[in-house]
Order: sequence, then structure tokens, then C-alpha cells
Amino acid sequence: MLTQRLLLSDRGGMVVLGLVVLTAIIVPFCNLALPTDSPFYVSNFTVGLLGKFLCFALLALSVDLIWGYCGILSLGHGAFFSLGGYGMGMYLMRQIGDRGVYGHPELMDFMVVLNWESLPWYWQGFDMFWFAALMILLVPGLLALVFGWLAFRSRVTGVYFAIITQALTYALMLAFFRNEMGFGGNNGLNDFKDILGFDLAAKTTRVGLFIASSIALVLGYLACRYIVTSRMGRVIIAIRDAESRTRFSGYKVESYKLWLFVFSAMLAGVAGALYVPQVGIINPGEFSPLNSIEMVVWVATGGRGTLFGAIIGAFAVNYAKTFFTTFSPETWLFILGSLFVLVTLLLPKGLVGLLDRVRRKGDKP
Repeated sequence: MLTQRLLLSDRGGMVVLGLVVLTAIIVPFCNLALPTDSPFYVSNFTVGLLGKFLCFALLALSVDLIWGYCGILSLGHGAFFSLGGYGMGMYLMRQIGDRGVYGHPELMDFMVVLNWESLPWYWQGFDMFWFAALMILLVPGLLALVFGWLAFRSRVTGVYFAIITQALTYALMLAFFRNEMGFGGNNGLNDFKDILGFDLAAKTTRVGLFIASSIALVLGYLACRYIVTSRMGRVIIAIRDAESRTRFSGYKVESYKLWLFVFSAMLAGVAGALYVPQVGIINPGEFSPLNSIEMVVWVATGGRGTLFGAIIGAFAVNYAKTFFTTFSPETWLFILGSLFVLVTLLLPKGLVGLLDRVRRKGDKP
């Protein structure tokens, strides 16, 4: 019954998850088992790039869950993604120990430069992985809980909610740029050495992170699918389509929206935590409002309100970004803006809607 509900009734999702699982098997094999001169060899760079795309796909899922199914347009999900990334970055920095440039056994290099005498209280505990993992979930979740409670109880919706979420991530970006915050200022956190005792530069560790990102994406998709196909999911869709009518029917609309918003923020935090060890840095630039707008473009391009469309959109847009920023970096923002306009005007249901339209035409006699 549960399998029927989660997968068998979701053909598109089955195909996308099947491709993710297949990639998680083939890519590690081609990277570790094949010689570098083999035509089927997958380079370390490609493994890292695909790992980033998997994290972005999980992030796109979190945006589609609240926007596509509940109608909550958030332009500040980059804040939750970055907070999860900083949580993982703090753990990785604590693992460096006295191997830093200045050799201090406890303080990070940027703290030594700023003449800090002791480790700040909010860095305590991040030398333990379980504590860091807990903070990766709790910090974005608590921020979403407080922010969402204030916004939803005041019945802030639509474009007004989008604007204040954008203001939230911009305020956090300005705060994290300050050296006094104790998070590395403009340079952020970088020069990581290992994770759970494994060397981050090793091929096996890179492959392990890639597989972990694949597993997280599959589990995240199943969790989102479970929510949207449940009784609660039907109420959430009703809120999206007719919020006032749902409220007058006796449902506590604010509670449903708040719970979903918190879960979405925690999902984004996990995506950020998996992203940081694969790219090797986290800085305040990740809080940029432009990044949050890009996430909405991913979802719109793939197909809002489909979940698997968000995964497709994240891979498609980020592959295009990698391609165009390699050959013509200055044109990417114009291409991104044009893409959003064209998708809004010509493909309101995204690539998934286009494929569905083509399939229906092919089924006609």
C-alpha cells in the first residue's frame, strides 16, 4: 500500500529516482575501478560536480514542497541552505586541530589573526559529528519556526512573504560578512582536511560523499512524496488553491504552513551540509538573494508541483550554468533571466509539462 502510494502511482518519480540510483552505482565504479585512460573513466572533477548537482536537487525539492504544493513562495531558502553548510563547515574546521597555518590546537587561523583568546561558546560541541548533525537540522528549523510563526500568524502571504524572506537572507549575509561574528568573515570557512577521520582529498572520500548525497536525495524525495500524498498533503494543496475557504472549513491553516515550512528548511539545511565538504568552502556569498532566486528558477524550469520536476530542473539549469560560465561567464545572468521569462510565458508547467504534452500528442490516433 505504501509502495503504491509513494512510487507506483508516480511514474515520473520512479524514472528519476531510478536514474539517481543508477548514477550512484555507475559513477563510483567508473571513477574507482577503471583506469584513467579508459573512455568510460569518470574524473574526480565530474564526481564532485555531480555531487553538487545532487545537493542542489535536494534543495530544489525543499523549495518545490512549499511553493509547488502549498503556494508559499520563499526567496530566502538560501539562508537555510547556508546555515546547514556553516554547521558542517564548523565541524570540519574543528577537525583541523593544530594542522592550521598557525598551529593553534583549538583556535581557527582567522581567530588567531583577529587575536581571539578563546573559542566562542557557539563553537563548542562542533568537534563531535553527532552534535554538528543535530545543529544542521535544528538551527535552520528553529529559524524557520520563529520566522514562519511571526509571518503566518500575521497572515503574510504572496509577494509580501517572498520579500521578507529575501530580506532575511540578505540580513544574514551582511551579518556573516562581519569578522566579529566569528565565522571567518568575507573568506568564510575553508581549508578542510578530513571528515569522520577520512581524508577529504581522497578519491574514496569524494565517492562516499557522492553516494551519501544520492541517498539523501532519494530519502528526501520519498519523505516529500509521503507528505504530499497523505491526508495532510491534501489539506496543504487545498491551502494553495483556496486558503480562505480552507480556513473557513475549520483547518488551522497557519499550523499546516508552519510545519511544512520548518520541514522544508531542515531539508535545505541537509543539502547545504552535504554541499560544503564537496566544494571545500562556505562563505557569506551563499546567502546572496540571487542564489535563492535561482532555486525558484530550477523549480519553475523543471515543473512546479511535481517534485521530480524540481530534480530535473536543478540538474538542467546547473548544467547550463556550468557550460555557459565556462565559455562566457558575463552572459549567464542574462540567460538565467531570459530562461525564467520564457518558462513563465511558454512553459508554465516546466519541462515536465512539455514532456507530458508531447506524450499526449503521441498517444492520439
